[in-house]
Amino acid sequence: PQALKLMETYKDGEMKYSIDKTVRANLLNCEDVPPHVQEVIQCADDLWSSSVAKFSRLASLADTEDQRVRGAFVFAGGAATGRASSYGAQIHNLPRKSAVDPYTTRVAMVRGHSIVPTYGDRVTTVLKEMLRPSIIAAPGHVFINYDWSSIEARVLPWLSEDGESTLDVFRRGEDMYIATAKAMFNVSEVTSDQRQQAKVAVLACGFGGGVGAFAAMARVYKLLIPEAEAQRMVNLWRRANPWAQPMWRRAEDTYRRAMRNPGSEFTANRVTYMYDKTHLWYMLPSGRVLCYPFAKFEADGEISYAKAAWKPAADAKEWPRAKLWYGIAIENITQATAHDVLRHSMRQLDAEGIDVIAHVHDEIIAECMACKADDVGRRMKEIMVTPPAWAKDLPLAIDGGVSERFS
Repeated sequence: PQALKLMETYKDGEMKYSIDKTVRANLLNCEDVPPHVQEVIQCADDLWSSSVAKFSRLASLADTEDQRVRGAFVFAGGAATGRASSYGAQIHNLPRKSAVDPYTTRVAMVRGHSIVPTYGDRVTTVLKEMLRPSIIAAPGHVFINYDWSSIEARVLPWLSEDGESTLDVFRRGEDMYIATAKAMFNVSEVTSDQRQQAKVAVLACGFGGGVGAFAAMARVYKLLIPEAEAQRMVNLWRRANPWAQPMWRRAEDTYRRAMRNPGSEFTANRVTYMYDKTHLWYMLPSGRVLCYPFAKFEADGEISYAKAAWKPAADAKEWPRAKLWYGIAIENITQATAHDVLRHSMRQLDAEGIDVIAHVHDEIIAECMACKADDVGRRMKEIMVTPPAWAKDLPLAIDGGVSERFS
């Protein structure tokens, strides 16, 4: 049965059954699972949710004098990309979907009134919707919250140097998913289903993802697509984005050449690789250098490297290693380059005295006095949509606004 297949997991070559978070989400979208079994799975999902614990965790971390949470970020916590990670408060892990009207929702929660969640009908859904809004600006202040629109979908074709047709979609201000659907399905008018399928393809296929990646992303958006149809969608996306597969091949060829020629530099996709006989280094367009530590060729010809972590798993007998394939390499350079754009903007905002209090990969949150919100917001937008000198032809756009709560 499909449900049992979804629960299969492999460790050390042994097949086991799992009901972790991802498996539960897949089972809840599986037609083979009877309604009463789905209800049990949903109850387990609610009980195991960490949403309730996050409120008390945030409260315990706040300083007693001013209720500020400090020390919530780890600089370069993501070793493969150098992106910041979140510690303690785990700001990066807060659900993006927030209550449309958090003030009314909070009043209803406190008074025990009926609540209609924005994105679901469970108690835990309401709590998840209120996690980001639980972070409040200081009295008389507001948050100015902007995030880059589809930043990875922009950086990826820019890095390829062949993706001008895709970048032109962004330059014209068109809907990326509609434009992709037109190219995939060769139509002039796009249906809502076609746009949704194109959206799944954009999110799943850019880093070399195939049928499995497309099917997994489709389930996130509650689309049940047969394997044959998923393969067709992957093929259509690749045909509509002819720059993608050559980019992947160039990346793999280049870091393999670097591994075979220690001390020499090789460049592709705006990224330069160099192997020093111990570590595989790569330099981003910004000039920032990252590393795949202790990289080596395995007996099967694949490349592996030491997987960065605070410590190995409890039962590990040696430091864990990961395989380097072009999908990982492309994902790393894309996310790292997007993070360099964020770093560039944050430095400029800081230089102008704009108080950045948090950031979440493609999102910057600043705080200012309410009376200065218009001026600060205008300048913040100007800075964030202006690319750095090393990426002057990268089209950028942002979404967001002003609020008293993080949302």
